[in-house]
Amino acid sequence: MSKQLRVAVGPIHERVERRTVVVALILLFTIVTFSVLSLMSGPMDLGVADVLNAVAGAGEATTEKVVQTVRLPRAITAVAVGMALGASGCIFQSISRNALGSPDIIGFTTGGATGAVIQIVYFNAGGPATSAAAVCAGVITAAVVYWLARADGQTGGYRLVLVGIGVSAFVGALNTLVLARGNIDLAVKARIWLSGSLNARTWDDAYLSALAVIIIIPILIACARSLDVVEMGDEQATQLGARPERIRQIAMFASVILTSAAVATAGPIAFVALASPQLAARLTRGSRVQVVCSALTGAALLLASDLVSVNLPVTIAMPVGLTTGLLGGIYLLWLLTRTKGV
Repeated sequence: MSKQLRVAVGPIHERVERRTVVVALILLFTIVTFSVLSLMSGPMDLGVADVLNAVAGAGEATTEKVVQTVRLPRAITAVAVGMALGASGCIFQSISRNALGSPDIIGFTTGGATGAVIQIVYFNAGGPATSAAAVCAGVITAAVVYWLARADGQTGGYRLVLVGIGVSAFVGALNTLVLARGNIDLAVKARIWLSGSLNARTWDDAYLSALAVIIIIPILIACARSLDVVEMGDEQATQLGARPERIRQIAMFASVILTSAAVATAGPIAFVALASPQLAARLTRGSRVQVVCSALTGAALLLASDLVSVNLPVTIAMPVGLTTGLLGGIYLLWLLTRTKGV
């Protein structure tokens, strides 16, 4: 029996390994399960029936208000942001050919956060302006990293990671300087945003992140087919008719927009973009660029981290960014100690 399935979405026809399809279905089931648990969790404990009735608009007024205006936007935002980070992390790790080549390591997440911090501390023009500033700053940071990492007309590899780490350190220091010299009340507000949180997410946040995922991820899936060839080496890819640098430019630009949208929605959230592609690759055991499974893994990870944050026995609302940061530190140490060719 063939180990591949033929998948058709409109005019796009693709052969996918059976194991990848099974893993994707399991991840989808996990996401649905975690989403339901997320809707049930909080100061007001709800049952499965209460949640389903509230989502359908057939529950009690109080329950409907809690689910539809607080918990459902939060869950949708978590899924969309997790997918955005997982997919973009997969692309950057493919381009850099390095497990550390994720947006939070090479500076794009921190760069997006810089725009938001400057907007909050100096202008404080509200949520939409903060989101726009984060997206613009993320694109500018990516352009700087790309320009500095470009050598002999090419990017990618260790140079991209090292340049990104240097730019990340610079913009991180800039963030600290802005916070230190700004209005103390606004600086506190910016620090809270920098922790990365899904608290108080609204339907506007859910729509923004979901729209970015719906538009950008299909582009990344199309790029992944070419990146499979580019990973064999630029010379061989060129011989096969591919244009490696053009492919990297398109994939990087789309991934930066996706990452910036995630940062604009929930703040800088560590670990998800770093770990999701690695976990997806281990689950699928495939050699291809696993954009879809990485995105689904990212959504499952962020939902799981949010559930941990909500259910911790503390009296304060734990930002999910702190939870993912703690988990990410442990995972990064494990990755560095177990992987010889990071």
